[in-house]
Amino acid sequence: MSVVEQYARAHIVTDADSLAVDQDAVPVVLRYDPESDPRSVRLGLPGRESHEWSFSRSLLEQGLRAPAGSGDVRVWPCGRVQAVVEIHSAQGVSVVQFESKALMRFLRRTYLAAEAPVPH
Repeated sequence: MSVVEQYARAHIVTDADSLAVDQDAVPVVLRYDPESDPRSVRLGLPGRESHEWSFSRSLLEQGLRAPAGSGDVRVWPCGRVQAVVEIHSAQGVSVVQFESKALMRFLRRTYLAAEAPVPH
């Protein structure tokens, strides 16, 4: 089993100008480590004080088809080609908009990594 790390471009949604989407996409890292936590994925946002959150891999999968949430994380489809991940924390709410195909590609890679045989 190996760690899956995928970089994706995403838009950070802000409440300035009535919840406008920032024009420039930012690099976001998606991680999955089947040895440390096979049920979770991690989402890392860039910045001076980078933020990283962990949540259920099944939540991400469910949220690509229909609105889903658990604890401080919500995921839902947005139109036909995008998906939104909303994370609540002590610092506030982070809303990140992805192309759904990037998240689906990441999920496929996590399932392949989880099924990979352990080398002897």
